[in-house]
Amino acid sequence: MKFIVRAHHILSLGGYIVELEFPYRNIIVVNPTPEPIKIEIPVFDEEWIEEHRNLGLKIIPVKDEDNYLAMWRKEKAKLEKIKAESA
Repeated sequence: MKFIVRAHHILSLGGYIVELEFPYRNIIVVNPTPEPIKIEIPVFDEEWIEEHRNLGLKIIPVKDEDNYLAMWRKEKAKLEKIKAESA
């Protein structure tokens, strides 16, 4: 299945990780580009991360011990700065 990440948007893929042995509990996806980018979901393996980084997306894996909300806010602030500079 394909999903569109709109230009200058951020989303979370926690509900789309289907592999039980996957080392991350969530993945934050940031599209810092001015173009929408298609991603493949669900996430089955770690190769997905590198494949989607190659598309121009910023992929931030979230481990069990990480503070998801702090990571989200940090990336959202960076994205807002990029949006302001491109406007």
